Amino acid sequence: MKFQGVLFFPVTPFGADGSLDGELLARHIEAGVAAGAGGVFVACGTGEFHALTPDEIEQATRIAVATTAGRVPVLAAAGGPLPVAVDQATRIREAGADGVLLLPPYLVTAPQQGLVRYAREVTSAAGLPVIFYQRGTARLTEAAAAEIAALPGVVGLKDGIGDLELMHRIVRAIRALPGGEDFAFFNGLPTAEMTAAAYQGVGVDLYSSAVFAFAPEIATAFHRALGEGDEALVTKLLDEFYGPLVELRDEVPGYAVSLVKAGVTLRGLDVGGVRAPLLDPTPEHVARLAKLIDHGLEAVRV
Repeated sequence: MKFQGVLFFPVTPFGADGSLDGELLARHIEAGVAAGAGGVFVACGTGEFHALTPDEIEQATRIAVATTAGRVPVLAAAGGPLPVAVDQATRIREAGADGVLLLPPYLVTAPQQGLVRYAREVTSAAGLPVIFYQRGTARLTEAAAAEIAALPGVVGLKDGIGDLELMHRIVRAIRALPGGEDFAFFNGLPTAEMTAAAYQGVGVDLYSSAVFAFAPEIATAFHRALGEGDEALVTKLLDEFYGPLVELRDEVPGYAVSLVKAGVTLRGLDVGGVRAPLLDPTPEHVARLAKLIDHGLEAVRV
């Protein structure tokens, strides 16, 4: 799989009865692809993977595959307890996805070889390309990262920890492997645009954009400005949009998802609220988000 441009992590819409709304999900994904998404990662972190049933992950994957119709790669998440992750990965393959984003094991802190074993067993069962997500309980040394990268089927590593020195060592270790020059690295921090330039400095050019889900105009303008060296626009968006957005996001745990979902609704697609244990933003916070979106759109309007 080759990824270009901004990577799209759609939210998972819920209807009035709390169930997954497939029609809204298809509309949301279609809008993202039309806006230039370089890949669709459905039922992942922004899509409330933690709150979805296995059936819902499979349903969301099938909808994404049908909606994209081969225009961009489609991946979905698996993770948690090993048997659950294996089941999810199998469902994702059967739903027609192009790959799996492998999230960490649930709760336990494992030794490095345990993480390698986890990746090996899920990847073997998936039968699809796998991107390993380093975050939470899955923090790799460069040696373990290289061992995972060498597993058949593992094609990428996404970092959600933010230790740039560690990530630099991991990149160097994997690039030194046979075929390592084709391995994909992703910046997976919340609001990744804030650290995109720093990650580029250690060889990580790809990043996931939560903002793309509700303001693709802003996300694509930032991505283009970063790639073209337009420091004036990059600085303006960081100072006046992304920075204030992060400040709002950090006021309440879980807002990295809740604000995104509220943003999608503000832009005209009512995707419902978040499932417990997350909370929907307060009216005051939604109003602040609306002002930020308006300001960000004005900043990129030509």
